[in-house]
Amino acid sequence: MTTRKPRLDGKVAIVTGAGTQGDVAGTGQATAVLLAREGAKVLLADRSEENAGRTLETIEKEGGTASIFTGDVTRSADCRSMAETAVARYGGLHILFNNVGLSYPGTVVDVREEHWDEIMSVNIKSMMLASRHAIPAMMKTGGGSIINVASIDGFRSGWSYNVAYETSKGGVIALTINMAVQHGRDGIRVNCIAPGHLHGSFTAGLSDAHRELRKRSTPLGTEGTAWDVGHAAVFLASEESRWITGVTLPVDAGSSIALPLSVLPRDEDGILPDAESARF
Repeated sequence: MTTRKPRLDGKVAIVTGAGTQGDVAGTGQATAVLLAREGAKVLLADRSEENAGRTLETIEKEGGTASIFTGDVTRSADCRSMAETAVARYGGLHILFNNVGLSYPGTVVDVREEHWDEIMSVNIKSMMLASRHAIPAMMKTGGGSIINVASIDGFRSGWSYNVAYETSKGGVIALTINMAVQHGRDGIRVNCIAPGHLHGSFTAGLSDAHRELRKRSTPLGTEGTAWDVGHAAVFLASEESRWITGVTLPVDAGSSIALPLSVLPRDEDGILPDAESARF
């Protein structure tokens, strides 16, 4: 019986927003843990050493290799240092998981201007800066994989009134496409994951009723977790996706392909029940 070689054996990865604030794993923590399980050495980038420490503890308990980098990915100097640190500690760089994100409510009529600017800086400028300094390091190792985290709200309007967040996530998809074309001949693949209504640290404050509504609005009728995003990221980081670039992969239980009416229950004649008896 042969032992399976880890899919990312010998690879070095940076995960931004790799920490977590509570007991519910976020996409950064889940992805970092899964990358380490597959053999990658992972630089855990986060503004909070305490939050990153929770992820580091999990990885080290499982026998993986990781370390912490604290910094602000909206600053070019910190992103340069982040890439240099990965190379100095582990000898190269192959994977960048651009994950940080922020949201404030509001339409274009009432969103606060400072909130708009902060969201654009955190959600999209950070990915540009992290990639700017990671790509040259990846080129020296023969290429690599960049994975940007967007949202299904980036290509259709979401339930909440948060126009700045949705606009930034649409920008992440455009950034992904352009980077994939412009750096493909450098050996860099660039893809995007668009999570749907998953439950993670980002949504830990939602009520049970809200979570149930989100779950029942999808074709699968189930709730996702940060681990679903992490598994998709492992695939996009591995050689299994060597011929895939510029793709936006929805991880959303099918919610991006279904109109709201299509997931309502029907009677045996295919007729929608009355509003009182309908159950999403």
